[in-house]
Amino acid sequence: MIGEFIALGVAVSWTATALFAEVASKRMGSLPLNTIRMTMSLALLVLTLWLTMGRPYPLYADGQTWLWLLLSGVVGYVIGDYCLMQGYIYIGSRFGQLFMTLSAPTAAVVGRLMLGESMRPLAIVGMVVTLGGIAMSILSKKDDQVGFSLPRKGIFFAAMAGICQGMGLVLSKVGLQHYDAAIAAAGADTAMAVDGAPVGLPLYLSVPFAATMIRATIGLCGFFLLLRVFDRDWKGKLSHAVHDRKAMWCLVGATVFGPFVGVSASLLATQYTSTGIAQTLFALTPVLIIAPAAWLFKQKVTAREVIGAVVSVIGAALFFI
Repeated sequence: MIGEFIALGVAVSWTATALFAEVASKRMGSLPLNTIRMTMSLALLVLTLWLTMGRPYPLYADGQTWLWLLLSGVVGYVIGDYCLMQGYIYIGSRFGQLFMTLSAPTAAVVGRLMLGESMRPLAIVGMVVTLGGIAMSILSKKDDQVGFSLPRKGIFFAAMAGICQGMGLVLSKVGLQHYDAAIAAAGADTAMAVDGAPVGLPLYLSVPFAATMIRATIGLCGFFLLLRVFDRDWKGKLSHAVHDRKAMWCLVGATVFGPFVGVSASLLATQYTSTGIAQTLFALTPVLIIAPAAWLFKQKVTAREVIGAVVSVIGAALFFI
């Protein structure tokens, strides 16, 4: 049962991340937030690699590994996280996390196209159920006309965030395959700790952090470039963001509970329970976030929205059964 409890803790951690990020994004804007958040994440990852690999950089990673993981970072971090934070600004973290359930069907489709992975009939059912749950939450009927109950910009950005996360996962998988091949070519034993590392973790537990560092590197570069291109007063925006204490504390919370605690705990959970069970419990965030979002942000929650969120999570869970 320990694996299941850890996986549930991951869902709670990601719920906290979304709530912190919503407050921070509305106070400092998407680009400053992501630039600072990536800087913090990269610092934490460098420290983690030094402790687990004895080097502050991804050991054994070759050119193909860097290429695919950088592509994953552009899609998943630069485009995906930008859209997610923009979605939080327009429709809030509760609905933003609902659209993140699109990552499972997107990963299934892209995995089929890129890697030739099979799609079981249950996965197709999961796609329909997930889309149905989202539609139930965001569509409303007024004067015999069916329309969106949320701003269309917010729907677009949140949907793009979920789609980009799914695409980024597949690109990461390709990158990790190349990483495993590079490690094997170097003759390293993944079950053994790296010589000279302060913390004696097996190499296979350190590799996901190394891959995340590569993705975070392009994420930071991408967000900083976008900030400079699209905002002439980028220095002023960063300065204002850094001096906004409430926003910065929320950003620290989003960074710690997301890339650091969340990623670490998710890796640990898969060691103690099956991947399917872990991924299903991870997907509970859109349901867990309903009550705290309603309480913290004084949001009115309808029964249809709750049912839609539950249905969407069930649809996402079908991909891992």
